[in-house]
Amino acid sequence: MGEHWIGYLGNLHVHWDTLITMWFAMAVVILISFFMTKNLEIVPKKMQALAESIIKFFIGSIGEIKNANKHIPIVASLFLFILTANLMGQLPLRLIHLKQGELASPTNDINLTAALAVIVLIYYLFYGIKEKGIHCIYHGLSITGIITTLVDILEMITRPLSLALRLFANILAGEILVSVVLGLFAVIAPVPVMLFEIFVAFIQAFVFMMLTIAYITSAVSNEH
Repeated sequence: MGEHWIGYLGNLHVHWDTLITMWFAMAVVILISFFMTKNLEIVPKKMQALAESIIKFFIGSIGEIKNANKHIPIVASLFLFILTANLMGQLPLRLIHLKQGELASPTNDINLTAALAVIVLIYYLFYGIKEKGIHCIYHGLSITGIITTLVDILEMITRPLSLALRLFANILAGEILVSVVLGLFAVIAPVPVMLFEIFVAFIQAFVFMMLTIAYITSAVSNEH
């Protein structure tokens, strides 16, 4: 647990287990989304009704943010991908032990969570500049302006760092806990812990989504 299947792709240092499980999680989200929405009708059937309920959940979560519908795709994609990736640590996939190591949640790799956080940073910074211009982070050459600019830059650095570390640490800690309990008490005892970790997987995806919404809201809001 915690050790990665390390290899090389040309001159790149690669965690192959993270790449495999990351692509697997993306494939699951894409395939489920496709099958739930491939035959849309005016009177929805069960799968379409479920898909519409999920979209309503994201619409309700995003609130009164300016041009909210524009931001639903990234918010929904992040939540569904992170939730699927988190749950992979509790599914039989992680019991597949290859010679190079096991296949666990890709979100137990700080490289992936950091990449997701950087995507969020670039996204809300882009829309912040689009809405307010460069003045959303640059406040002039006065003493007050320079200090405010430096504070904003520091905030931009700490936001994705906190997102990445929170998700990575919680998922990795949960997987370690399940593995330790499984090793000590065989099959039955870890079940409550695994059920709790499924709950944590949802909560961490939800927290990541809500913080992303908060950052986008602060970036595009007219108040500063």
